[in-house]
Amino acid sequence: MRDFTTVKRVVVKIGTDTLSADGGVNTGFFSGLAADVKRLRDEGREMVIVTSGAIGMGAGELGIRERVTGIKMRQACAAVGQPLLMEEYRRAFRAHGVSVAQVLLTADVLNRRATYLNLRSVFETLFLLGAVPIVNENDSVATDEIGTAFGDNDRLSAFVASKIDAGLLILLSDFDGLYDKNPREHKDARRVPVVYEITREIEAMAGDRGSEHSTGGMKTKLEAARITARAGCRLVIAKGGLPNVIPDILAGKNVGTVFLPREKLSQRARWIANSLPRGTVRVDEGALKALAAHKSLLPKGVTAVEGEFDAGDVVSINGRAKAVVEFGSAELRLIAGRHSTEIESILGTGRKDVVAVPENIVFTD
Repeated sequence: MRDFTTVKRVVVKIGTDTLSADGGVNTGFFSGLAADVKRLRDEGREMVIVTSGAIGMGAGELGIRERVTGIKMRQACAAVGQPLLMEEYRRAFRAHGVSVAQVLLTADVLNRRATYLNLRSVFETLFLLGAVPIVNENDSVATDEIGTAFGDNDRLSAFVASKIDAGLLILLSDFDGLYDKNPREHKDARRVPVVYEITREIEAMAGDRGSEHSTGGMKTKLEAARITARAGCRLVIAKGGLPNVIPDILAGKNVGTVFLPREKLSQRARWIANSLPRGTVRVDEGALKALAAHKSLLPKGVTAVEGEFDAGDVVSINGRAKAVVEFGSAELRLIAGRHSTEIESILGTGRKDVVAVPENIVFTD
């Protein structure tokens, strides 16, 4: 469970609280992090940092002390704070002879297959060059309204770990693990050392978000654990303020809470499962049972088409599965409920006779 000796690729997500101290920058943490990463790299590990803090640093630079709300204000603070954040990383890592690389992402980068695949190549090249990728959401342009926001860096770090086949994701925050009840309110709360499966009981233990500049909480960390579980990647939640926390985790010490993975899905299956669906295809119960039995989705089983999408896009199937479809929404509406043999007469020759093939369908419930 905590034997990480064979883990080569590690992603570390650092929360806003960990990077801050007394309303300013925790320079001691940056220095210690750089020293730890240098030592772990010398041991043969490949390290990736997913960082929060741009909005908080921008707010501090602008003299804003309360929680930053509103899309425009958050984007403005991120624009001010991101170069300040990267300068802290550059200064700390340069002292140990390590170069850092800024990687800013939006959700649509991962939702589009071509850019999703290219992202892996970028990381592989950075590893070859000896640079440590410093990843953050591109908060200056990403918004929920246009579907480009991850919403929090817990999920972003899980997507990155899944994409690059990391063996371990470490989430550093003001939590020192998952507790059976809120430790801020209950003195008898106990830390859960290992989670084998995220059940409803585990979900009930999750609390709300943390400080005024953070967006995550235990609930988002459980969602990250679900993502890494599909990638065969272990996840550890630990307190970022603990000395030597990253080396101690990799040494197998009983630090934080470790979440164990399920059976590892293929890269393509993970991309489908983690992509934001462009629309929804409703199917009847017979079709849903056929999909569960690893059968193709036929047009006859389609009962409704919601939203607008193109062939090759990822769509939701009844909210229970995701699939890459062979037809766009307009064409699918024309053949919904019809037999496969009728497709040629409706849409013309040379078309597929199924809506989605089994290898392009992933159940998510």
